[in-house]
Amino acid sequence: HRIVREGLLHMLGNEEDMVVVGQAENGERAVQISRDLAPDAVIMDVSMPVMNGMEATRIITGASGRVKVIALSVHADRYHVDEMIQAGASGYVLKDCAFKELISAIRAVCSGRTYLSPEITGIVVAEYLSNLSNGNSRPSSAALTRREREVLKLIAEGMRTKEIGARLEVSVKTVETHRRQMMRKLGMYNIADLTKYAIREGITCL
Repeated sequence: HRIVREGLLHMLGNEEDMVVVGQAENGERAVQISRDLAPDAVIMDVSMPVMNGMEATRIITGASGRVKVIALSVHADRYHVDEMIQAGASGYVLKDCAFKELISAIRAVCSGRTYLSPEITGIVVAEYLSNLSNGNSRPSSAALTRREREVLKLIAEGMRTKEIGARLEVSVKTVETHRRQMMRKLGMYNIADLTKYAIREGITCL
């Protein structure tokens, strides 16, 4: 929201060691600005239009390991925390935190450390212990390539194979290959399952 961005811009501007080089109203724009300006850190909202924070973080950190992403979110549940960390976020801060906590998070990730709000730490530890005891059986969108996620997004939006090929400028056979690979990686067997998965993972804006 613009009012939140303007508030952060004003407060961060008072920090002697920080300069805000850009701001974005959605995830797609955030990816573009990060690519153009190469900031040290990105404060990323998890829920945004056009492209959500999970997907934007995955693209930004995948393109440059130097750019650090801090999730700023109202969500304190295991799903959102786990997905943002898997996407490459170096920090996770709740929106109801004090401003000084966000400042601490920025300084921490820029110095190569990880920062989690105290309320988040227990969730991450529980996830780690669960993985140790049971293994991570839940399929993650991190297993998909960028092109596969693009194809999945268009499938979930109801586009046919021929339409997807035309949109991405690839052959129908290539689209079908990507679909088969996604189904194999995710353990799914039909378009309905892929569509539900895409919506649940936030890969589509539906």
